[in-house]
Amino acid sequence: MLVHCMRDDKAKTLLQDVYNRLIAAYGPQHWWPGANNPFDVCVGAILTQSTAWTNVEKAMTKLRNAGGLSLIGIYEMPEKELSELVHSSGYFNVKARKLKALTQHVFDHHGGDLPAMLGQPWADLRAELLLVYGIGEETADDIVLYAACAPSFVVDTYTKRIVDRIGIPPAQNRYESYRALFMDTIPSDVSIYNEYHALLVKLGKDVCKKSSPLCRECPLSEICMTGSSEVG
Repeated sequence: MLVHCMRDDKAKTLLQDVYNRLIAAYGPQHWWPGANNPFDVCVGAILTQSTAWTNVEKAMTKLRNAGGLSLIGIYEMPEKELSELVHSSGYFNVKARKLKALTQHVFDHHGGDLPAMLGQPWADLRAELLLVYGIGEETADDIVLYAACAPSFVVDTYTKRIVDRIGIPPAQNRYESYRALFMDTIPSDVSIYNEYHALLVKLGKDVCKKSSPLCRECPLSEICMTGSSEVG
């Protein structure tokens, strides 16, 4: 038990230090990128699965120009037309079905009232989202945090990579284990969760790359097991 507590204390200290160093180095990220309203976040969260955000922006621009970037627009749009509009996001046929499934769910269970769905207790919202076709844990947390503005931490590939390289991976290589690492140690605050996730994405994309990480440019090199060995 003592060892477990010591590890928890180390993780808490490190994760707080990580946030402080990243916000000092990069400043506020003003996420969710490109979103004008909560529905934009929902669409972006689905389209960004397995693709770069630049491809998502192209798809959302096409949707917007076609007058289809709205709950009713996607709900009423033929699936074939929708898949053509989101082609740039990759896996476009599957993603079109996912977008249709989400809008169908909102109409079937909330009378087409997205704010009502997003306004329920966030744990209930998250559980409900996970029942919708095409919405997994990361996508659900994107929607809860950035569309519903509720404190559910988002874990992505960058988060896992950075946590592992720092030297505090959870005992189990599971999404929920990584998520719990943050939610059990970082204050339950929407603005902090928002910034923290965005900062980890910034670091993961620009510095802590999958291969050939730029450790000498990393603001975490002094406290990262991988960075210390690379720089030292």
